Formats: sequence, C-alpha cells, structure tokens
Amino acid sequence: MGERSRWGCAVIAAKRLGAERIIALSRNPMRQALAREFGATDIVTERGDDATKLIMDVTGGIGVDAALECVGTGQSMATAFGIARVGAVVGAVGVPHDSVVPIQTVIFRNVGLRGGVAPARRYIPELLDDVLTGRINPGLVFDYETDLDGINDAYNAMLERRATKSLVRIGA
Repeated sequence: MGERSRWGCAVIAAKRLGAERIIALSRNPMRQALAREFGATDIVTERGDDATKLIMDVTGGIGVDAALECVGTGQSMATAFGIARVGAVVGAVGVPHDSVVPIQTVIFRNVGLRGGVAPARRYIPELLDDVLTGRINPGLVFDYETDLDGINDAYNAMLERRATKSLVRIGA
C-alpha cells in the first residue's frame, strides 16, 4: 500500500476503534474530504514545527494519545513524536527513509514506537464482515481505475496528486 492508502486506513481504524477525536494532516483537498468521510474530526494543513505547535495548542498542550506516521520521512516521524503526549505510542507504517527515532523522547517522555509490515491476512477474519456489511469502506481510497495498459498513467496520477490511489483491474 502507498502512503495515501495507509493514511486513509489509519483514519478508518481510529474511528472503528472508538477514537473521539481524529486529527488528520493533509494538504491535499481530495484526501481531506476522504478523511472527513472516514471520520476525521480535524484537518491540519501545516507541516513540521507549525503542525506540531498547532496540534499541541488544540490539545491543550498535552498532545495526542496515539500518532500514526504513514509517510516515512524524517519530518513525518519528528511530527508524530512531537505531538505524542507522555506515555503515548507512535505507530510507524510509512516506509522509512531518512527517519530518525528520537530516543530522548522515547526514554524521557515514555513514548513507545510500534511498526512493521501489515499482516493483512491476520485481520481479514476481524474486518471482512465490516467491509461486506458496509460499516467501513476502505475502497473509497481508489479514485482512479485502469487496466494493465494504463499502469504508467495510474502511477503518474498518484504522483501528480490527480488520484489518491489507483486500482488496476486485470481481466474482463
């Protein structure tokens, strides 16, 4: 899954697990609308230190109970740790590149880190009924559809932000 689909599924999961407030960080209007549809209560368009300051302000200086880092960049990892309250957990599902875990934050603010490759088969029994009954619709992240001949344009559509996530249909 790409960063865009991990991001959307993160909002779905937070809502499904009962989060009362879900703050999604995005500058992309399509993803902002999708985040709202999936259950996000707040949208933050700022990045880096500006995002951290804003989120700390809206949480009364406490920070968030959990942060999910879906991009994999150093800045996104720093933001996730910067907004985590004491005792929170940061989930890292973005493919890391140039990311550093701030060990001082882990130790002195007791912020945990969890992550790994998604064991999708493990969650199928738990989530399939929710998908089939329409309680959740993760397929909404797919807003561009093509066949094998259109794969290059599908990737370009995601790169150029014309699509959130591309679906490639094989066969008739």
